[in-house]
Amino acid sequence: MAAGTSGILLESGTNELEIIELFIEEEGYRGYYGVNVAKVLEIINIPDKIITPPNAAPFVRGVFDHRGKVIMLVDLAKWLGRNRIETDHPTVLITEFNQVTTSFLVSGVTRIHRTSWSNIKPMDGYLQGFSSVLTGVVLLEDRTVFMLDLERVLGDLEPKMAMPLPERAAGEDWLEGTVVSSPTEVPEGGVLWKVLHADDSAMIRRATKATLEDTKEFAVTPMVDGKVAWDWLTEMKKTARSENRPISDYIHIVLSDIEMPEMDGYSLCSKIKNDQELKALPVILFSSLITDKLIHKGESVGADKQLAKPHPQELIAAVKDLLAQKSA
Repeated sequence: MAAGTSGILLESGTNELEIIELFIEEEGYRGYYGVNVAKVLEIINIPDKIITPPNAAPFVRGVFDHRGKVIMLVDLAKWLGRNRIETDHPTVLITEFNQVTTSFLVSGVTRIHRTSWSNIKPMDGYLQGFSSVLTGVVLLEDRTVFMLDLERVLGDLEPKMAMPLPERAAGEDWLEGTVVSSPTEVPEGGVLWKVLHADDSAMIRRATKATLEDTKEFAVTPMVDGKVAWDWLTEMKKTARSENRPISDYIHIVLSDIEMPEMDGYSLCSKIKNDQELKALPVILFSSLITDKLIHKGESVGADKQLAKPHPQELIAAVKDLLAQKSA
């Protein structure tokens, strides 16, 4: 079954997505989990020949050859810390994100659902503490389905694939949602550029804020999803009007993930580019979904730049380049 090309949403900015609902069978319990269909290339039966490499992580089942390409197979249940029971026909999802092809072993797949990001609710403090590998929860056909943060798998497999945190940020007091709402002291010899960053991953928000601010050239306002970011921008517009100042006194550039509960990055970008007071703001989509097959989606909503995670140096260069173009 080729999931990544059949039925995928072609229109961007509608705040909709398609979710592949999969399940893990446990003793007396079936857990339901969701993955954005845009990440799934194919769904296959478990291969007959799987080779376990030496010194593999405990959650790695092995590697297998698929159409001439060697693909790593992750036992999703083990990675989640669940006790999957063996079933007759386990299923493998072959995925592509962060420019890496990986596969995941699950008990089975139910179906593909089309829904809105507004129906996916962020994990509250308790649930986020319970499992940092879940990004949200959605009710589908009376079933509670947990959205998976598959990017965390790549970081667990290879630290270089995770967004690094600058050493100086370790143990640093970091306030979520800190707002830069007025002109800030300009560093000697330059401008303190104000960045609004929306991402549903606390780890990515913290690493991105620390990475950009470590240059001493940026002040970053992190937001947990596109809706919160849009609400903040709306308030900044009101403030700018009341104080008779340009919006650029409050924000210079927007950096956004694509997959987020409540409002996705495509919708956020579309709203900004269709707003008379905000459309001049540069928007960078910074996401694991930046691939050759999907880059047209960001182009259709007017994104100024699209970058695949993590690659912090490329991010810094892109932000500086866009700001230089706007200020020229």
